[in-house]
Amino acid sequence: MKKLSLSASNQFDEKTFKRFLLHDSAYFRVLNFNLKAGQLFPVHSHPAEGQLTIQVIAGSGEFLGADDSSMVAETGDILVSEISEPHGVRATTDMRILVTIAPPI
Repeated sequence: MKKLSLSASNQFDEKTFKRFLLHDSAYFRVLNFNLKAGQLFPVHSHPAEGQLTIQVIAGSGEFLGADDSSMVAETGDILVSEISEPHGVRATTDMRILVTIAPPI
């Protein structure tokens, strides 16, 4: 068993989003990304099978997908997606997201 602390990764950068690898195993990967208001975690996809979640742990913005599609993303919201499906995030306010990828890529 292992306990992770999100308070240790509560850091932001004015120039680009911050990335923190919290857990990595053969089964899944957990990352924390922190975005200042207005920053973009670009829409991208991975040529792999599996799923990911993007959970908003603080702040608000938009979940982004293919063809300029978007959904409002607020604290407590979770996006579930295939890894191969385009995904990204745009922060409206300072925003923290927790990304889980299974299996890890």
